[in-house]
Amino acid sequence: MPSEYAEVQVRPGIEGDLEALTALYNHYIRETAITFDTVVLTPEERRPWLLSHPEDGPHRLMVAADADTRRVLGYATSSPYRPKPAYGTSVETSVYVAPDAGRRGIGTLLYDALFKALAEEDVHRAYAGIALPNEASERLHARFGFRHVGTFHEVGRKFGRYRDVAWYEREL
Repeated sequence: MPSEYAEVQVRPGIEGDLEALTALYNHYIRETAITFDTVVLTPEERRPWLLSHPEDGPHRLMVAADADTRRVLGYATSSPYRPKPAYGTSVETSVYVAPDAGRRGIGTLLYDALFKALAEEDVHRAYAGIALPNEASERLHARFGFRHVGTFHEVGRKFGRYRDVAWYEREL
């Protein structure tokens, strides 16, 4: 790991992270159109999501934390793409970084760890939906070999405005 990242530890998410992960996600619900959730969640409401990402298998949760303070700086997930069995070798990925931790390479660290873990799993494709505009996320996904495959126009409405979602895919 490069020395500039030495202060950040990336590891599988654990139940003890639930409160911090919920607070981080709630920031994006309240303040941005990056997620299409519109109502903040309690840790208990978020618990099933956390438990659906075990330490092994194709559906992972990787957490970046400050090595000294253990403060959660971000997380990345691979989740089921769709519930039907034939989609079982496809995952949808996402990354969320604490607003004060951006531009430190944390998204890169998280995706690097996530894709290394997924290399050992029976996963054929990864997909990512990016609510537009979000240049930082588009750059991150391009860096990891995702390619744009289409855009759903005005597919969601948040903060009184219709939003487009660009879809990206990566072969694993």
